[in-house]
Formats: sequence, structure tokens, C-alpha cells
Amino acid sequence: MNCWIFIFAALAALASADDSEKKIVCYFGSWSVYRPPGGKFDISDIPPQLCTHLIYSFVGINTQGNVIVLDAWNDLPDNWGKDGFGRFNKLREQSPKTKTLIAIGGWNEGSVKYSDVVANPTIRARFVKNVVEFCQKHNFDGFDVDWEYPNQRGGKPADVQNYISLLKELRTEFDKHGLILSAAVAAAEPSASLSYDIPAMSKYLHFINVMTYDFHGAWEKTTGLNAPLYPRKDESGNDLKLNVDASVRYWLKSGCPPEKLILGVPFYGRAFTLANNNQNGLVAPTRGPGAAGPYTREAGMLGYNEICESLKQGGWTIVRHAEHRVPYAFKGDQWIGYDDITSLNEKMDYINSLNLGGAMMWSIETDDFNGNCGEKYPLLKTLNAKLRGGVPIEPSKPTEAPKETNPPKPTAQPTQPPATTPPNGICKKAGFVRDEKDCNVFYQCVDLNGIYKVERFTCPSGLVFDTNTNNCNYKNLVAGCN
Repeated sequence: MNCWIFIFAALAALASADDSEKKIVCYFGSWSVYRPPGGKFDISDIPPQLCTHLIYSFVGINTQGNVIVLDAWNDLPDNWGKDGFGRFNKLREQSPKTKTLIAIGGWNEGSVKYSDVVANPTIRARFVKNVVEFCQKHNFDGFDVDWEYPNQRGGKPADVQNYISLLKELRTEFDKHGLILSAAVAAAEPSASLSYDIPAMSKYLHFINVMTYDFHGAWEKTTGLNAPLYPRKDESGNDLKLNVDASVRYWLKSGCPPEKLILGVPFYGRAFTLANNNQNGLVAPTRGPGAAGPYTREAGMLGYNEICESLKQGGWTIVRHAEHRVPYAFKGDQWIGYDDITSLNEKMDYINSLNLGGAMMWSIETDDFNGNCGEKYPLLKTLNAKLRGGVPIEPSKPTEAPKETNPPKPTAQPTQPPATTPPNGICKKAGFVRDEKDCNVFYQCVDLNGIYKVERFTCPSGLVFDTNTNNCNYKNLVAGCN
């Protein structure tokens, strides 16, 4: 009897040690396999030893409560497919301690279908059953709920408690099969307060991936940083809440246990086209998103690999903001706010200082995985160095240039094509609308007291926006886009 007590005590201690280990949660955007050479990223490029959890993004949902594979050729082995799910889960052979999860949702999936499914107890129960079967069939260790967002984007107030019912039912079934349940959530109080009962959801989720980025971007009319750590003294109102520290403290104050809070960091930057090249600081006027990069090919967003390669070419002025603790760079009319090795080192120190559960990054395929600017995976290795005792990465010189108080005027304009802006009058009502000239492009129209805020989005390569489902779909299945 004493022997068995000792064994159980030892197992409990091991479980406790595993729970206390800092997590490094690596999201993988599966559409990156379609990018051009230099940015094309395959599952075989993933270093699983550098991630405690790997999350494959994304699958979808339908109104009957079924889990839907969004890219069967890429995800499955059927019909000579690439078997993304299978190859992703085989990464555990290289790193047996790494756990693999499948994520459902994402921005493009929207909220309406999720709202409908969780509102119906019968359909919700069917969905829970389908999720368990899906994870078992494809050999995932767990499931990540990335509903963006309950009670927003076409959702309804009842979503807040229906979301809790969903998590409770998922966790009940997951515990029977040893599956992991996590979620990706809105970070800032103005959004999170609309969507979440934080104490309740914290009971059922193993960990919570707080998306502490996208605080500012080209949907605004002035420059702003993607993921500032702290506010500026001259900010006021809601702007004081649009930073990492304010978001984390809101979640903690609202009842999220620190060990379950996984701090999100961006492996990409938000880019703008300046309205006036001589006004190039924070809150400078802009005329639209920054030019698309050669790999991600999305105006207003650049992967860190694209940023570091561009900075390496020279001609940029780099400013490290003393209050926000993150850098931005400008060249001609192009302006980028991003994170680098130095800012991530400070954010990892922040995680340790508050004893948070670890770091999550979006997403692994936009790190400098080819090592074109120095060592391979500099950002991911920075997370490991601070949270798991890895080897520190030295910042490369191009991204650590000193602040220039009187920068020289550029001698030439950027060679990239000018950024595009949403067509005038594109918004007739709140919701999504496809670009009239490019089926790959769509916009979200948000009604702000009679004035539309317009956000521009691009479907992954090979897909177009389907106005019937408000999702990206294969071109041959969408009328008017053949």
C-alpha cells in the first residue's frame, strides 16, 4: 500500500512540474505552404523542440455542428493530398513532449455560425461529440477554440454564457479522453469585456492564448504600434487600454489565473503608407495600409522575415520607442511597427515577473526561418532563451540601429507598388463585402455611429471570398470569380 501511495505521489509531482513549466505555444498557419519561394513554409520546416504546444490553423464549423476541413488537399492524405494533419502530428516523434492541437475558427470564419451552434443545446452537444471524434481520428492531443468573437461580429449577447456552456461540455468530454482544451481570445478590455465571462471560462480551459497584438493597424488613419508593451503618457481614454500590460492586468483582475494566461506576441508587423513622408512618428497621418510583402502578400501586414530582410537592405530609420518598448521603422512613405529580439526579450521578462503561463506566437512561419538575417528562428529562440533556458540570441545590427533624431531625407522612394485603399462607397451596410475587381480581396464594414470603419483582408493564395458563406473558398465554387 505504501508503495502505491509513493507512486501516486510521484506521478502527482511530475504532473505538477509539467503544469508549472512555461509554455511556448506555436501557431502554424497552414496556408503558408502556398507562399512564393523564400516565404514558402512546410511542416518539415517546424522545429518542434522549440515549442511545448503546436497548433495547426484552421478548421471550420457548419451550422449543423460539424467540424469542417477547409483545405482537404493540404490537410488530408485522400486523393493524393499532402496529409498536413498526419505530418504535423508526426513532429512529436522528434519531440515527444510537444503537444499538438487543432484550432477552429480564426478571423475569416467570423462569428455567426458559432453563435448559432452554441445557442442550440442539441447542436452544441453534436459539435462536442464531433470535436472529440475529430481529434481522435486525426491524432491531435487537443483542440483550440478561436471564435472571433462571442457577442461580436454578428454574434449576440447570449453568446457570452453559451460560450461557457460549450467550454464546460468540451472539458467534460475531453477529460474522459485526456485531451487538452485551449482558446485564443481578444486581449484588450474594450473587446474582451463584450465577449467573456473570464472566471467561468478559466475553470474549463487548460490555458488561454491572449492575442495581445493588433492594437493598431491600417484600419486606422494614423500610425500606431502593433503590440506596445506599455502606454504612452499622452494617451487617454480607450487608447490607454490598447497595450500588452493593460490587457494582461485586465485579464488577471477579472479572474484569469496567471498560470493559465499565455501572452501572445506577434511574429509580424503592421504597416502603413504615410500621407506625408516628413511626418513619420507615432500618430502620423496615413493614406492606407503599407505595401504588401513578397511572401505574405497582404497590404498592411509584414512577416518578421520580410521586415528583417527589408531592413537589411538599408535606407530605413529605426526608432525604439522609450515608453511603448517596441520599435518602428520608416523609409520614404512606408512605416512599420513590429517586434524584434530586444522587445521580445523584455516581454519574456514581463511574463516571468508576473509568473504568467508562458508565451504564444502568431505565427511560426513568419519568423526568419531561413536565417536570411542571421540565425534561423531568432524570435522563437528568444522565447525559449527566456522561458526555458535556451541560448540567448544576439540582436542583429539592422534591427537594432540607434534612434536618429534628425534622419536624413531618403534619396529614393520605395520600389514597392503603392498600397491600395478600400474603394469609396464600398460599404452600404455593416458586414462583409467582396472587392468588385479582385475576388481575393474583401472588406469588413463596421458601423460606428453612422460612419463606416473599413478593414481590408486578403484570402490565402488560390482562394477567393465567397459572399454566400462569408468565408474564403475555392475559386471554382464561387459564382462570378471563375
